[in-house]
Amino acid sequence: MDRSVKAILFDLDNTLIETSRAGEVAIQKTRELLKTTLNLDDVTAGSICDKFKQKLLRESFDPSAGRSIDEVRVGHWEESIREAAGSCSSPSLAAECYDLWKKSRLEVLSLSPETCSLLKDLRRRYKLLLLTNGEAQTQREKVEAVGCEELFDAVVVGGEHAEQKPFVSIFRLCFDKLEVEARDCVMVGDSLDTDIQGGFDARVRATVWISSAGGAVPDGSVKPDYTIPTVLLLPDVLAQL
Repeated sequence: MDRSVKAILFDLDNTLIETSRAGEVAIQKTRELLKTTLNLDDVTAGSICDKFKQKLLRESFDPSAGRSIDEVRVGHWEESIREAAGSCSSPSLAAECYDLWKKSRLEVLSLSPETCSLLKDLRRRYKLLLLTNGEAQTQREKVEAVGCEELFDAVVVGGEHAEQKPFVSIFRLCFDKLEVEARDCVMVGDSLDTDIQGGFDARVRATVWISSAGGAVPDGSVKPDYTIPTVLLLPDVLAQL
């Protein structure tokens, strides 16, 4: 029986691109805008930004509710300004904050030349699929900003389907798109809860955890088959399979 790996599934955020770093750059720029516009001190402007980040983390977006993701996130800024600084801002400021934050984040996001070369090399030997969780418009905008779609055989955005990682259904969809079996695939990602757990539940050949901090796996968490600090070391793992 042929046991060679045929396909690799990649997560996007903080696996192939530094989304966290881009988010921090965008938050810094927006904090400066708030300070200048509302004449705020560092602490209050920082508090507004922290509240926005918390709302993003807790965000539960329902496309059928009649509001776009852009409108929802303008609302996050509106609430954050009101909660931290009172209602002393003009209605347009929240929209300005959102536009600056979104634009700045997308501008910073990029696929490093090294990662780009890695994907091109891997695609000569394997089928590649990008599997990213998140709201559809937001994730598609990232893919477009980074210009990485052409490096993959398929792109699957969780927000466009009934279930996202770690549900097995979305992994089966990926296997079907690539016309491979679970045992032919390797799942690569930075999240133990979604990427590694999902790959494990879907019974892929191997899971590879990208842990830039090189952290130990927390108790009670799924155990990845391999842990590497950067996706650039993936060829070392593939050589062992």
